[in-house]
Amino acid sequence: QNYLDNFWPDLKAAHELFDSILQARRERESESQENNGKEYPEHLPVEILEAGIKSGRYIQGTLNVNKHRAQLEAFVRPQGFGSKETG
Repeated sequence: QNYLDNFWPDLKAAHELFDSILQARRERESESQENNGKEYPEHLPVEILEAGIKSGRYIQGTLNVNKHRAQLEAFVRPQGFGSKETG
């Protein structure tokens, strides 16, 4: 803000862009506070997930995403499966 005010006081577009970015940042921080500091809201409560894992309804594992095709390729490796095991 100081830089724009001191060196580019007449550049209206830059001031509008700065204000827009500042507003978006404030909204994101506000949403983060509403979610208790978590970036994404939980889909299911922890208790339900733990019960689902114990009952076998859900599988706990590691999500692996293809860094080159992240939108198209991902899989979950269940816990307890080594790199040589198949299932």
